Amino acid sequence: MVKKVLANIYIYLILLLMYLPILVIIAFSFTTATNIGQWEGFSFEVYASLFSSDSLDIWVAVGNTLIIALISSIVSTILGALGAIGVYYMKRKARIVSETITQIPVVNAEIVMALSLVVLFVFLGTYIFKANLFSFWTLLVGHVVLSLPFVYLSVKPKLEQMDPFLYEAALDLGASPSQALFKVTLPEIMPGVFSGFLLAITLSLDDFIITAFTRGAGLLSGEGNIETLSTLIQAAIKRGPIPVEMRALTLIIFIIVLLIVVGSTLYQNYKIKHKKLHRGKQNV
Repeated sequence: MVKKVLANIYIYLILLLMYLPILVIIAFSFTTATNIGQWEGFSFEVYASLFSSDSLDIWVAVGNTLIIALISSIVSTILGALGAIGVYYMKRKARIVSETITQIPVVNAEIVMALSLVVLFVFLGTYIFKANLFSFWTLLVGHVVLSLPFVYLSVKPKLEQMDPFLYEAALDLGASPSQALFKVTLPEIMPGVFSGFLLAITLSLDDFIITAFTRGAGLLSGEGNIETLSTLIQAAIKRGPIPVEMRALTLIIFIIVLLIVVGSTLYQNYKIKHKKLHRGKQNV
């Protein structure tokens, strides 16, 4: 009984430490005070300012962040899922080598990955293409390299749980290799593919190091360096206090993420109940 109480206290304490800073930011998004800790009365002026023309740079950063996250996540998910399938059907020695190489970026420091990408792009730009390569494309490559191993690790367990003879059975029944892949293998591993896609989006949205090292001009920033939310906040910290509009944006992002999580949970529970009802009818 005592252990259970202590365990619950520990869990709630961890949750409090995790969410208290977010709740503080949300609370102070309803006041115009520049610094958190000062209260100048309840007001929606911060939200009005967020949606005014004065906050255009924030929305440019939001747009850049979302575009990069979506494109890099789609590319990472496709490459990671196909790579996991290919590695799964390799011979044992080749599979062990491929899995080891894939896990290196996961345990490696992100700064090492960023520096290696910079060296690669500088070398290619200096000796091969004779031009400055840093742009949206180098930033996209950096985010794909960051996310791809995590997609692979999300898909791999689903492949191991899958019946290894399903693919061969589909071929024996007359399906082509592509038909067996899209109609048999992919549906079986789709939960892992989806979780890898969400993980790739999460990694891309809050990345700073690789973004700061590999970005160039492009996207909504025009001829200037691409600004994402992480680089915009870092630049604002150098100049002084973080813009108060960022506090309002925090609440908006928090609500969107909360709705996605709740909606996903309700959908998964609905699917589980639907499967149970379907199995019950079949048994009857």
